[in-house]
Amino acid sequence: MSNKTKPTVSFEFFPPNTDAMKNSLWQSIKRLANLKPQFVSVTYGADGSTRERTHAVVERIIKETCLTPAPHLTCVDASCDEIDDIARGYWDIGVRHLVALRGDTPKGVESYVPHPKGYAYASDLVAGLKKVADFDISVAAYPEVHPEAKNAAFDLDNLKRKLDAGATRAITQFFFDSDEFLRFRDRCGQAGIESVIVPGILPITRFPQMERFAKMCGTKIPDTLRYRFNGLENDAEIRQMIAASVAIEQAQYLESEGIKDFHFYTLNRSELTYAVCHALGIRENSEDL
Repeated sequence: MSNKTKPTVSFEFFPPNTDAMKNSLWQSIKRLANLKPQFVSVTYGADGSTRERTHAVVERIIKETCLTPAPHLTCVDASCDEIDDIARGYWDIGVRHLVALRGDTPKGVESYVPHPKGYAYASDLVAGLKKVADFDISVAAYPEVHPEAKNAAFDLDNLKRKLDAGATRAITQFFFDSDEFLRFRDRCGQAGIESVIVPGILPITRFPQMERFAKMCGTKIPDTLRYRFNGLENDAEIRQMIAASVAIEQAQYLESEGIKDFHFYTLNRSELTYAVCHALGIRENSEDL
């Protein structure tokens, strides 16, 4: 028996675009809801697409579950008035938590250019959303530096601006070098950031897909990780066992270093995230073990 406090968790989902994906999403939501996450975020296409599908998922979460939804909002391809209207609409249906992001450059555009009548960057978006209503706002952080940032110091200053503008916490991009994250956490503290820095954990469902994600966001893939998955392309069962092992090791190591909050990029699947939560002591209908 132990009186150890269990970590707090949150989960990310994305809006489905087929009936099969919709079924998979809702099976995952229902299973993971039993673990009583702090909130569940719902992505918004990186270039501002999927707006309606995101809203539909959020509305259904409110109507059919006890979960706290946190829809993503981005600066891309929308005026301040349009974004403010979306935020008011969310507030009116009961949404109190948002994830505020600059958003990725639309396909075919070389570099990010702010909308002429929009919020230029995530810090501006946070400040604007706080004027609309007293939302609980999460923002993004990059332990391995945002791919478009001039350097680590510039990136850290940008994170501080977002938090100073009114955000509650920062959720990191996924990473596999946990010591890199811990050094980043220490740098945040040294920079005067007192907000919680929540590590983003990506259980690896498919290695090639993860590699594509990593390339886009600047996440390094250790050779040791490649080695563990090497040769398992056609062995889904063993691949899942390795994936669970990797994610559990990462979460338990971070917990041993004082991390109390975890955010899981579920890719709309529940099995691996559920396994990691179980290993952390987060279980259905259980008291502290």
